[in-house]
Amino acid sequence: MRRSPRSLVGGSPAAAYEITFDGRELPAQEGQSVAAVLWGAGILAWRTTREGGAPRGAFCGIGSCYDCLVTVNGLPNQRACLVPARPGDAVTTQEGTGRADLTV
Repeated sequence: MRRSPRSLVGGSPAAAYEITFDGRELPAQEGQSVAAVLWGAGILAWRTTREGGAPRGAFCGIGSCYDCLVTVNGLPNQRACLVPARPGDAVTTQEGTGRADLTV
């Protein structure tokens, strides 16, 4: 019999909802970060660098670096690994310093 971590602890699936990424609807579960939702959808890069436009995604996964910056609901410079995904969130690729007044 094959066992999973969820079956070992007796867990059940969390509530599901959707967020959008660059207009594409993605499934999310309660408790997931934006980065986890993007990874789950096979999206590995969601930011471009200021110089040269090189693609970036999650690097450290714990909020120490700034490679995973995204724009969430119009607010740029959000670390995707730390921001919890919320139902209806509109996440967009961040280009360079972002697209709002609150840029780095």
